[in-house]
Amino acid sequence: MKLGILVNEGPFTHQASDTAYRFTEAALAKGHEIPRVFFYHDGVNNANKLSEPQSDDRNLVKLWSELGEKHGLDLVVCVAAALRRGMTDELLAAGFRISGLGQLIETGIEADRLVVFGD
Repeated sequence: MKLGILVNEGPFTHQASDTAYRFTEAALAKGHEIPRVFFYHDGVNNANKLSEPQSDDRNLVKLWSELGEKHGLDLVVCVAAALRRGMTDELLAAGFRISGLGQLIETGIEADRLVVFGD
């Protein structure tokens, strides 16, 4: 099954980002195809390379980057949501890229299911 993933929450305020990461990891392990993960609203904070979680906390920015590299995922950050939060290309962690909402629409059209995490 081809799945699109939409992450609407940041890595430190809600469980949604961690759940999205774990779901994506498990779906890939089961052989599902995930061509794109789209980060929207506060979810764009999952791409901020300047974030430094406590040493006893999971580093979701790093985990998303590693998962994207390992599986060739297209990790797309919404340009409008990113700019509202002061994020530019220079602040993106490895493997992330900025693009528009057209990428989200395309994901919804091409995927069998669009799975949304967060409000």
